[in-house]
Amino acid sequence: MSERKEKSAVIQTVKRFFKYYCPYKGLFFLDLFCAVSAALLELLFPVTVSHIVDSLLPTGNWNLILSACAALTVIYLINTGLKYIVGYWGECLGLYIETDLRTELYTHLQKLSFRFFDNHKTGQLASRISNDLLDVGNMAHYGPEHFLIATFTLLGSMTLMFRTNWQLALLLSICVAVLLMINIYYMHKLVAARSKLFGAIGGFLNRLEDGIGGIRVVQAFANEDYQRDLFIEDNRSFCEAKIEGFRNTAKNEAVSYVFLSILPVLALLGGSYFTLNGTMSNGELFRFILLTNVTMAPIRMLAAFSVRFPNGMAGFQNCVELLDTEPEIQDAKDAVEVTSLKGDIRYEAVTFGYEENRHVLENISLTIHAGETVAFVGTSGAGKSTLCSLLPRFYEPDSGRITIDGIDIRQMTLASLRRQIGVVQQDVFLFSGTIRENIRFGKLDATESEIREAARQAQLDEFISQQPNGLDTVIGERGVKLSGGQKQRLSIARMFLKNPPILILDEATSSLDTQTEAAIQQSLAELSKGRTTLVVAHRLATIQQADRIIVLSENGIAEQGEHQELIQQGGIYSRLHQAQAGAKRQGGNKSK
Repeated sequence: MSERKEKSAVIQTVKRFFKYYCPYKGLFFLDLFCAVSAALLELLFPVTVSHIVDSLLPTGNWNLILSACAALTVIYLINTGLKYIVGYWGECLGLYIETDLRTELYTHLQKLSFRFFDNHKTGQLASRISNDLLDVGNMAHYGPEHFLIATFTLLGSMTLMFRTNWQLALLLSICVAVLLMINIYYMHKLVAARSKLFGAIGGFLNRLEDGIGGIRVVQAFANEDYQRDLFIEDNRSFCEAKIEGFRNTAKNEAVSYVFLSILPVLALLGGSYFTLNGTMSNGELFRFILLTNVTMAPIRMLAAFSVRFPNGMAGFQNCVELLDTEPEIQDAKDAVEVTSLKGDIRYEAVTFGYEENRHVLENISLTIHAGETVAFVGTSGAGKSTLCSLLPRFYEPDSGRITIDGIDIRQMTLASLRRQIGVVQQDVFLFSGTIRENIRFGKLDATESEIREAARQAQLDEFISQQPNGLDTVIGERGVKLSGGQKQRLSIARMFLKNPPILILDEATSSLDTQTEAAIQQSLAELSKGRTTLVVAHRLATIQQADRIIVLSENGIAEQGEHQELIQQGGIYSRLHQAQAGAKRQGGNKSK
């Protein structure tokens, strides 16, 4: 039963794969027509040789022999053109399908929620978009082409063999049938081995990315040997997965070689026997031996197909698995495009957890007025960042709802909602381009003057003027050439350019030194003017001017009010403030 389901799943996957040929129907049929035509024309050589030996040589007419050879030469020239079309345009066809699939996968990944990326390794996802699709592209080109060429050539050559001598042809066809069954057997083994290999590649790439991307941390802790051992382990798994594939491929090729070596020997031995008995002419003997050689080519193609098909199909199944992952957060059918929100925000009995039956937020109700600056404080894990992440729908609440200006955020299109919200985080992500490109990411159609004004508002203009290439200065991978403060200013400039009515500052200065933090706070204060601002803070000194401070605990909202009001209450906030003030005084005394 399970085997039947597995076969049905493979058939459905193959049907789905063929849909990707639809945009290239003309190219697909041109490739197949030329490939099949070239294969069938190959059959004319044995027939012509037989005709020359049996019919033309006895006449001694050199002109007829010359004409037959000239015709054969013309056929080979035609075949050359056909093979060029197959070689070039067939490869292009596979590449086009590979490119379309890669684009579709990348586009689909962009629709998936943060929860999906929380549970999947970057290296494995990168492997699916890169390595897996290389095999899919090969299958797209060679799969149908080799299968049809092999089928038509095999049927044609076998037909001619049976017409020449059916007894000998029957013997050879039994050998061919056995060989094909062996190929099918190993093809199933290769599918499983290839799937295992793809998983190993993902782990290998993920470890490689960690080792290279985190090289500063590795070297800072002098943990090169530890990281190398982890890499060696993943590298060994990758090696073992490849060896398993090599083993099955080698067995398949070895068995194929034995049978392919036996075929011409049987043809020569049997043909000689029938020729000596007078049941085959010399020309028919030549034809049969040559047809045997022609038959070997499609068998080799089918053997190659039995390797390419599992590789490509395993890669495509990985792609399908990813494409079939439904985005957790999608636009509702009646979602509206919002363009100018004021920023009145309401959380109504919101409950959320990253895992089932384990809530980070429970029944949170909260109102934030347009233009108000609200700061969230509390112990680590109380849900401060989570509460803010629900607003742009990076995650979806398990229950309850969130509204902006009275509209449920689930009734807004995702793109328009997120265009109305700006997020400045502690861990700034910068692209490995220029300063200009990173600022312009906030508004892709921004003018030069708008980019420069955003840089000025973020107090980045002085730094830019000191650079030899100005805005066109390359900042390196993830802004490695910039300081923490410069990175943060760049992200703030990006946000000035975006100019959203709602702003989320998620511990935007917690990783900076005190002096840099004070300077960045001025930029953030400027950025927050006239906007509804949600601030997640660790250092209480940075939020004393907030309109309202909300203290979160494991039980939800514990306290809320202005700074002085909360200090006087003597609750959680007051104790946090006293602890930080005490730590600051102690640090100051030590420095003296």
